[in-house]
Amino acid sequence: MKRIHNTLRHLILSIIDFFYKPFKKILPLQTFRYAAAGGANTVFDIVMFSLGYNLIFKKENFHFGHFTLTPYIASLIFAFCFSQPTGFYLNRYVVFQDSGLKKREQLTRYLIVVFFCILFNYLLLKLFVGYFGWYPTPSKILATLLVIIFSYSSQTYFFFKTKEKA
Repeated sequence: MKRIHNTLRHLILSIIDFFYKPFKKILPLQTFRYAAAGGANTVFDIVMFSLGYNLIFKKENFHFGHFTLTPYIASLIFAFCFSQPTGFYLNRYVVFQDSGLKKREQLTRYLIVVFFCILFNYLLLKLFVGYFGWYPTPSKILATLLVIIFSYSSQTYFFFKTKEKA
């Protein structure tokens, strides 16, 4: 398993760093890696949301015991189950490698940030789709773009903050 992890990590870093060369003068490497890894994970999240909305929940309410979820909220949860583990992996092993924080502490901080991101996504989807009547997938894209600003700031300055060396 460790060999797969190292190979995958090296492959991802090689690809991202290859495309970094033209941006070297305008962006720090860590910011570029965050944008590239986060962008890929965001696309993955939106694809999973769209698959959930159109193919799994088929644009119909999802009944779960005594609860009923709208198809866009059910799709949000569905996509979250896939994109959050990949997001943590990319942040821990690709973007913020030099954090110095223990995995447990990073995961705890990450889950706090993720809680707020999912809450913001939920509220924005309720506003855009439930109140304004916009289409779910473009609403998810817009909500995601707004949440990215919060996510980057919180991850850079809280979640994977580099410890000061004594």
